Amino acid sequence: MARIFISIGSNIYPEGYFNAALKALSAHFDNLCLSSVFESEAVGFDGSNFLNMVVAADTQLGIAEVVALFKQIESDNGRLPGAKKFSPRTLDLDLLLYDDLVTDSPIPLPRAEITTNAFVLWPLAEIAPERVHPVAQLSYQTLWDNYDKSQQKLWPVEFQWSY
Repeated sequence: MARIFISIGSNIYPEGYFNAALKALSAHFDNLCLSSVFESEAVGFDGSNFLNMVVAADTQLGIAEVVALFKQIESDNGRLPGAKKFSPRTLDLDLLLYDDLVTDSPIPLPRAEITTNAFVLWPLAEIAPERVHPVAQLSYQTLWDNYDKSQQKLWPVEFQWSY
């Protein structure tokens, strides 16, 4: 059983798509642990604010199977294949960590955004503060404490779950 960490983001009807994503994730994975939901300005383009969070879960699936499942969940929720990276989206699911594995195949892990994007690092530090980044060799709480918070505006928001 592997412990995985998933980044969820949306800036198109995020309340509905977050609930749909969590319903799908809970159908495929065990022991879900949810961070708070955070709002942030769009990064890389002018657009509506995003909601983001991180979810931890247990799985017996391999990395490629997890990524394929995420793509299917995104597609099921209106994400268009081949959409530009910096654009509005209904749902974005990214595998951040698969246990403490460091690999480039089938995708790069740990995901680089962990240390560069506040909307990934803060919620990850919230649910796994003592866990150590397998490359940086620092806990996620330490990484967050040392993060230059002036780089990105980010704030926690109340969220109504219905999944």
